[in-house]
Amino acid sequence: MLRATRRASGFRAAAGTSARRCASGFPEASTIWKDGELIPWKEANVHILSTAVQFGSSLFEGIRCYGTPSGPAIVHLDGHLRRLLDSCKMYRVDVPYSAEELAAACFDVVEANGLHDGCYIRPMVLRGYGAVGMDGKGSPVECYIPAWKWGAYLGADAFSTGIDCCTASWARPAPNTFPGMAKAAGNYNNAALIKMEAQANGYVEAVALGSDGMVSEGSGQNLFVVRDGEIATPPINGSNLQGLTRASALQLAAEAGVPVRIEPIPREALYVADELFFTGTATEVMPIASLDRIAIGNGRRGPITERLQQRYQDIIHGRSEDVYGWMSLRGGGV
Repeated sequence: MLRATRRASGFRAAAGTSARRCASGFPEASTIWKDGELIPWKEANVHILSTAVQFGSSLFEGIRCYGTPSGPAIVHLDGHLRRLLDSCKMYRVDVPYSAEELAAACFDVVEANGLHDGCYIRPMVLRGYGAVGMDGKGSPVECYIPAWKWGAYLGADAFSTGIDCCTASWARPAPNTFPGMAKAAGNYNNAALIKMEAQANGYVEAVALGSDGMVSEGSGQNLFVVRDGEIATPPINGSNLQGLTRASALQLAAEAGVPVRIEPIPREALYVADELFFTGTATEVMPIASLDRIAIGNGRRGPITERLQQRYQDIIHGRSEDVYGWMSLRGGGV
């Protein structure tokens, strides 16, 4: 019954496909940066009763580094580290390092582990072991930066074929529930529920609605809608993250002369879109082929998505000039 329904709707992914694509273990590197020094990967441990483990008091970023003709280049490094420090400020965590020191540490990790062809970098600031209460007073602040080799988050073939998504039954939290602009570990329990539900039902990803029933974002991506040659995307309203790749997509749309509207979007508008695509640091620019087993457009990547996606890829891989200053090389410059 399920298989026949998928064929009828153009829904291609068999049950379990998304899990095979996305659930890969860590390809361990040799060292991790911790509070100013490189330590062995397996020694980067946190106490079971740390405030971070007990109460999710951990702030983080996910950053991509790409191999380019000029050497390893980190995309949106300044923006990621500013958001990390902003997240810490919102959660009253005092970080003992400057953005410049953390940036140097990111390059140290890439170089120490020989990840010159590209990797994923995960700066983390957490409250360690010390306090009994959830406020974390008395717990030391610990900073870690691991990095590891990581390819296409949703599979390389998905960049052209697109992915099959559902609408999540879980809503994104209402504004002023917790700081939606912060990347905090505890915030991502909601995202995990959204992602796990999608995969359990045979989808790759999900679109989540806000508490008002309007479109918010994916489990970890911003969403864009294309119809009649124009792009629309939801506003940053406290239920979604102000994505750095989202900002890049807006720049590329302006460069391409594609009109963009930032406005509330009802769920039903997604089904009649000509194209849908996600953006995110891990996801990059990812077309959506179907939503709730309804084909989007022709059920594959559309021309506007392809244009923005290709332009984004050309810049981050160093095939085109970085006219927007997204990429950082060791010692400065792009």
